[in-house]
Amino acid sequence: MQNFIQIANQFGKQKSPFFFLIDFEQQKPLIMPLEQTYTSGVIFSFFCKNNINEEKRITKPFEFSFTPMEYANYQQGFELVKQHIQAGNSYLLNLTYPTAIQTNFSLEELFFNTQAKYKLWLNDQFVCFSPETFVRIKDNQIFSYPMKGTINADEPNAKQLLLENEKEIAEHNTIVDLIRNDLSIVAHNIEVTKYRYLEKLTTHKGAIYQTSSEICGQLAENWQDEIGSLLAKLLPAGSISGAPKVKTVEIIQQAEKQERGYYTGVFGYFDGESLESAVAIRYIEKQGEQFLFRSGGGVTSQSKLDDEYNEILEKVYVPISSI
Repeated sequence: MQNFIQIANQFGKQKSPFFFLIDFEQQKPLIMPLEQTYTSGVIFSFFCKNNINEEKRITKPFEFSFTPMEYANYQQGFELVKQHIQAGNSYLLNLTYPTAIQTNFSLEELFFNTQAKYKLWLNDQFVCFSPETFVRIKDNQIFSYPMKGTINADEPNAKQLLLENEKEIAEHNTIVDLIRNDLSIVAHNIEVTKYRYLEKLTTHKGAIYQTSSEICGQLAENWQDEIGSLLAKLLPAGSISGAPKVKTVEIIQQAEKQERGYYTGVFGYFDGESLESAVAIRYIEKQGEQFLFRSGGGVTSQSKLDDEYNEILEKVYVPISSI
């Protein structure tokens, strides 16, 4: 990670555009000049920029199914987390697990035929179609948009149920406080400029609602000179780890019993002046011939086992509008 920081800082000082991808454990970060992505097995598509050479949309019917993880395995991890929460070691932890999926699309086909704010495909290793911004930096301001709280949009009174759910409110407030504290490490004049607004996302299973907030702060005018150091100080992303962050990450490793790798890491690009980045969620990876969809949810003192188990399965979706 130290090498990544040095290279990023050097690119920043030179105002040289670059792409980056950092894994959750910060053990295998990637960084390269932006133009190098065209030949390096990286394809990305953001709402504002992409490096796509050729569109490869297909018209075949989309087939998708999954095999839920064993309830008892989830329960084991969940109860360990709840013990730590009751002991005061954490008050919010994002617990994640892989789900085996079956589909007739390749990872590359999934990349080109899904709709998402941020998409990434890496060397046939994984595809990510993330709705969540990590940080955005523009005009010496840094913005973060933590996303916490999800509900099936087809449920009766779905909006109201989500916005008034006490567990979801508490979880969202915790993440907003955590991100405010994180941004204060690198910026000043931190403000919550939008609080708990609704976004609607389309999936192959139907629509879902999610809640996000906007938090911003003011950076020094020469922030590009320390861009690598700045990113490192904010990792891992608060919304997919928890609070307090350092201790919670230790508990995550105990409960999940496997590395996350690039899942729940961050990826983005610097264009010479501004930075755009995303959290690597809504993520399918390839292990041998098996596809795994990784998903998770925030566990708090108010969490119930069945609800949290169902939430990680609810998030196993692909943002393709029709089957």
